[in-house]
Amino acid sequence: MIRQILEQDPALTVYYQWKSAEWQERLQLSSERAHHLLQRLNNQDIKEKIVRFARQYQILTIWSPQFPSYLKQIPDPPLVLYLHGNKSLLQHYPNLSVVGTRYPSRFARQTMQQVLLPLLKKDILLVSGMAAGIDGLAHQLALDNHAKTIAVLGGGFQHIYPQKHTTLFHRLAKQNLIVSEYPPDFSPQKYYFPERNRLISALGFGTLVVEAKEKSGTMITVDQALEQGKEVFAMPGSILTETSNGCNRLIKDGAKLVQDSMDIWIEVPTIPSFS
Repeated sequence: MIRQILEQDPALTVYYQWKSAEWQERLQLSSERAHHLLQRLNNQDIKEKIVRFARQYQILTIWSPQFPSYLKQIPDPPLVLYLHGNKSLLQHYPNLSVVGTRYPSRFARQTMQQVLLPLLKKDILLVSGMAAGIDGLAHQLALDNHAKTIAVLGGGFQHIYPQKHTTLFHRLAKQNLIVSEYPPDFSPQKYYFPERNRLISALGFGTLVVEAKEKSGTMITVDQALEQGKEVFAMPGSILTETSNGCNRLIKDGAKLVQDSMDIWIEVPTIPSFS
């Protein structure tokens, strides 16, 4: 619906003047739906809440000069980004997206250190989703080594998920950057996470899958990365481990096998794709 509005009012300068009948006609809405929208648009509490959010956090719209150009190029770009932390990291390069299972094996931390630590020393920034498992390990690895990282959330800043990552959330906001396209008071919803995955992949030149099942949210991120024309890397694992099946399948299907950091480093584009 927002995109329909943008087609008719690209600069968002006149839609506040539309009457209920215009909303019904322009967007094919019922009278009840049009009335509800008008009420929301003119709700003073909502307007005041937006002002509070703007003071507490940083907000970029797709019209903002600071909005990353590379995010405008993906098939379904976000219209609004809420930022908590160091906004300048949105312009950092190169970035690597790191994703994987919420239930990593006991070898995951060790293999991630072996592959990612040399990349962190080369100033590669790690992007992930602050979820339990591989995501949290990636952020923690960056923080512990005074490196850069960005977390992309599937909900608003006022609803930290998972709650066990509350300390991690505050460390990320203080030292690095947290990003969400959902207003701060929006609690996480199941369908938000597949949506946020496209931003995780979009923020990196490539996506590294550490461990994943064949059918998982991680594979949604991989699909998004492929749609965006990004590199996909995968760490191989034991055929006896369920969380390695997804990675092994990706390698079989053409993803680049990663055994050490150079397997990723040599694929970093000399010129950013968004320059």
